[in-house]
Amino acid sequence: MHAFHQTMRWFGPNDPVDLSFIRQAGCSGVVTSLHHIPVGAVWTKEEIKKRQTIIAAAGMEWRVIESLPVHEDIKKQSGEYGRYIQNYKESLVNLGACGLQVVTYNFMPVLDWLRTDVAHTLPDGSRALYFERAAFIAFDMFLLRRPGAERDYSDAERSLATARYDSMNEAERQ
Repeated sequence: MHAFHQTMRWFGPNDPVDLSFIRQAGCSGVVTSLHHIPVGAVWTKEEIKKRQTIIAAAGMEWRVIESLPVHEDIKKQSGEYGRYIQNYKESLVNLGACGLQVVTYNFMPVLDWLRTDVAHTLPDGSRALYFERAAFIAFDMFLLRRPGAERDYSDAERSLATARYDSMNEAERQ
């Protein structure tokens, strides 16, 4: 019989959510990544074991990798994509050698994943990831300046995005 295990996303040592909070919430495992390693570089066994040790010291285990980032050159099959594929494969071998068996990944170009607010405060004071479509469209059209972006949105969405962009201060635009 398999025991049910609670896991929670942890963004690593710089996450404002301490591992002790996750453990206190009843979790026995975390979903995390090695955010400090540049995209495309090999995840060494030493770095993987360092993270496992930190998590184990908090009384939990690292169960799922989210994510082992896919370099843009692989996504576009350009530049040094062959080298990055080899690095990715070596990282997978190293993760397996350290006992990690579940890796999530995505092939979304440019941004990997996006939330418009990574520390949104909820009415009860807790924080959560948040996505605001008007802010995203403003980002796409006015900050990223993706060619043809305006054709992907309705008149109403473009209007909301323009108002949202005009209301942003420099810090919000960054």
